[in-house]
Amino acid sequence: MKTINVSASKSYDVLVGDGLLRQAGEKIAAVCGNRASGGINAVMLVTDDTVNGLYGDAAENSLRSAGYTVSRFVFPSGERSKNMDTFAALLNALGDANLTRSDAVAALGGGVPGDMAGFAAAVYLRGIRFIQMPTTLLAMVDSSVGGKTAIDLKTGKNQAGAFYQPDIVLCDTGVLETLPGEVFTDGCAEMIKHGVILSAELFGLLKQPVMPRLEDIIARNIAIKRDIVVADEKDAGIRKILNFGHTIGHGVEKLSGYAVTHGKAVSVGMAAASRGAYRLGICGADCYDEIIGMLERYGLPVETDIEPERLIEAALYDKKRGGGHISFILPERIGKCVIKEFPIESLDEFMRLCLNRHAGRQ
Repeated sequence: MKTINVSASKSYDVLVGDGLLRQAGEKIAAVCGNRASGGINAVMLVTDDTVNGLYGDAAENSLRSAGYTVSRFVFPSGERSKNMDTFAALLNALGDANLTRSDAVAALGGGVPGDMAGFAAAVYLRGIRFIQMPTTLLAMVDSSVGGKTAIDLKTGKNQAGAFYQPDIVLCDTGVLETLPGEVFTDGCAEMIKHGVILSAELFGLLKQPVMPRLEDIIARNIAIKRDIVVADEKDAGIRKILNFGHTIGHGVEKLSGYAVTHGKAVSVGMAAASRGAYRLGICGADCYDEIIGMLERYGLPVETDIEPERLIEAALYDKKRGGGHISFILPERIGKCVIKEFPIESLDEFMRLCLNRHAGRQ
C-alpha cells in the first residue's frame, strides 16, 4: 500500500492498494473516529446503481463493522444524473436520514458520485465530513483528489460546486479488475494529461503496459496532482494546467449528450489544444506527434465530428472563462505547458486552428 499526504486547507491521506474497500471502516475510523470514540456516528453512502450492485454491500458491511450506522443513496449511473434534481434528492435524503454535523457522506464510485457527494457534504448543514472511495481509474488519479466538487447545469459541465477537501481517500486497486476496458481507458487519458503538463518521466512510463505497475503509476499521478493542488488549491494560478484538454473536452461531452465519456472527450481536447499549440509555434512537431501517438496508443480519439461552430459556442459557457478571456492550456514540450489567455474576439480563429485537421502551421 502507498500513502500520499495532501496538505491543503485540510490535511488528509490518499491510500492506494489492493483490498482497501474491505478495510474501509477500519481506515475511516482511524481518521474520523466512531460513536465509541466520539467521532462519526452515521454515514450516507452515495453511489450509482452499477457500482452499488458490485460493491455497495461490501462497503456498507465494512462501515458497519467499524460501528457506523449506514444509509445508502443510489442513483442511475452516468453523467446525465449529475444534475440539480439528483442533487436536491441527495440533500433531502441526508435530511431524512437525520445526519448531523458529527456524521459523514462517503462517495463510492467514479467521478459522478464523488462530485455530487462532495458538493452535498460541502453544503449540507454548511459542511459535514466527506470520504472518497473511488472505483474507477479516472476517479483515482483525478477527481477524488484535490477538493473540486460540482454538478452540471443546463448551460455546461461542473458549473455549480465548491472546493471541499475530503477527510480520507481510499483507492482500492483491486476493484479496477471489474472495469470495462473502455472505462479503464478513460482514466488513462488523465494519466497522459499529467505526463504532458508536468512529468516527462511519467509520460515515458506510460509507453509500457501499466497493469504490472498500476499501484505505483496511480500513486505517481496522485502525487503530481497533490503538488499542484497544494500550490494553488482554489484554481487561481498553476492549478489551471490541470485543465489541459478540458475546455474543448467539456464541449464535446455536453454536445454529445454525454454519450462521449469524460476521458475520451478530454483526449479530443488534448489533441486539439496540441494541434493549436503546434500551429501557433508554441510546441514543435515532435511534441505534437508524441501526444497524438500516445493517445492513439491507448485507443483514445483525437478528432470529433462535432461542428467547430457548436464547440466554439459551448466554450463561451465554459467555467474557465474569465471576463473577456478564456484560458487554454497549451504544451511547449512533454512535461511543460503554458497557460494562454485568448480574448473572446479571437476565440473563433484559435479554435478553428485547433479543430481543423487540414490547416497549416502559422
